[in-house]
Amino acid sequence: MIPEIRNDNGIETLYVNDKPFLALSGEIHNSSASNLDFMEKNVWSNLKDLNMNSVIIPIYWEQVEKKEGVYDFSLVEGLIHQARQNHMKLIFLWFGLWKNAESMYVPGWMKKDTATYFRAKKVTGEPLNTISPLCEAAIEKDASAFRSLLRFIREIDEQESTVITIQVENEIGLLGTERDYSNAANEAFEQAVPEHLISALGLSCGTWKEVFGKEAEESFMAYYFAKAVEQITKAGRNEYPLPCYTNAWLKQYPWFAGSYPSGGPVVHMQSIWRATAPSLFTFAPDIYVPYVPQILDEYHYEGNPLFIPEVRKDAVTASYCLYAFGKHHAICYSPFGIEELAMDPDAIDKPPMEVMVALNIDPSAFDIEGSKAYLSRVYQLMEDMKPVYLKYRGTPKLQSYVRKSETDYGTFLEFEKYDIQIAYSPRMPRKPLAAGMIYELDSDKFLMIGMMSTLTFRPKAGENVKVDVIHFEEGELKDGEWIPGRTLNGDEKMSVRFGDIAQCYLIELYKY
Repeated sequence: MIPEIRNDNGIETLYVNDKPFLALSGEIHNSSASNLDFMEKNVWSNLKDLNMNSVIIPIYWEQVEKKEGVYDFSLVEGLIHQARQNHMKLIFLWFGLWKNAESMYVPGWMKKDTATYFRAKKVTGEPLNTISPLCEAAIEKDASAFRSLLRFIREIDEQESTVITIQVENEIGLLGTERDYSNAANEAFEQAVPEHLISALGLSCGTWKEVFGKEAEESFMAYYFAKAVEQITKAGRNEYPLPCYTNAWLKQYPWFAGSYPSGGPVVHMQSIWRATAPSLFTFAPDIYVPYVPQILDEYHYEGNPLFIPEVRKDAVTASYCLYAFGKHHAICYSPFGIEELAMDPDAIDKPPMEVMVALNIDPSAFDIEGSKAYLSRVYQLMEDMKPVYLKYRGTPKLQSYVRKSETDYGTFLEFEKYDIQIAYSPRMPRKPLAAGMIYELDSDKFLMIGMMSTLTFRPKAGENVKVDVIHFEEGELKDGEWIPGRTLNGDEKMSVRFGDIAQCYLIELYKY
């Protein structure tokens, strides 16, 4: 069966080979997949001990269609074969017309023909290295290439479903300007907002400025980028209806459109994107800011399942992974530059500081020391607890927590018969943050997975009783079944303490 997004009791879920699939993934560096020998020597072996089940890999338009109208998918075929040999599923990134707000991966013949494939312009008339989303000729070429790509994938992979989803373009938008000021864009901006968008959003008719006011320029760009992506995505899915999504460079300081890519699918533009690009199943955030949990909370809502194609790869990413699945039923979690986690930290070239400052990237996001052990452990746990997780997710019987800020010292969770006071361990360099999942297996029995935190069980408010332990043991999960380890008692039952490596405990309580 073709991979698809299904609704499981209100939760959007990726199904692969007719089974729920949690993408425990990682995105490789932009150029790693441009050469099969490089992938064989430098990437696949680095992923073996991370307990991953999928990997996110770019496909480059410039390599697929070096000569106009002539497609070469030998690299795509090679990557699919390599993934099968390494027992991995693939999530492809289509680096087509737009990548990080530029048109850097379009074929050379398109780059040179600036008359036919015209650029977006600043208000000064200065052209950007970004082909305008109002350039229909370019969009038709991208749609044709994407259509041919998905037709090829279907021909060689439909039976095995190695490729499970596809990202269309990458971090779309315009940098350095709030909108495109090319002649075509200027003419379109003065026209009335399309009727279907007015109807979908429940707005009154008028020009872009009349309808959207101070957000007119960004809304205009969101509509035309979404319209282009829909045309490209629909063309591909007509050949092979794999689930498709696109991703967003976050809206962040200094907050004005153009300081982040104007027109991208950031949260406040997603109503326009959703009305205009219905072929996409979600809009995914790329997260390098320090406040990752807030972004996870913001990007998961009804109609927008959480899919994380890029996120920081330092030690705290393991904590955020637990929270993404436990709190937000994530479809995918994927740190960027995943192949580096197996490398010596001193041997890794980090982005220059001026680049990170310019892109508002937290430099600590690239500090990999300790990260491999923490993330691989969480990935192992997610796979091992999968049957229990799928049974309880989306119900009050599974609750999750994570430390969200420097002044966040703990939380308080309420279950049927007991409340749980959770104290977070102080933040430490190159260590994960407090995070965990608590399963209420029945009213007196709890399965706990966590790190860097201490749990204390309490009676409900107003109860004149004490809480104590009947049985407390450490252990592991295997295919959802509990495998007991030591039985804990004496001083060890005074509280439930989690260290830096995620642990599993089973506890049975009573009141007296």
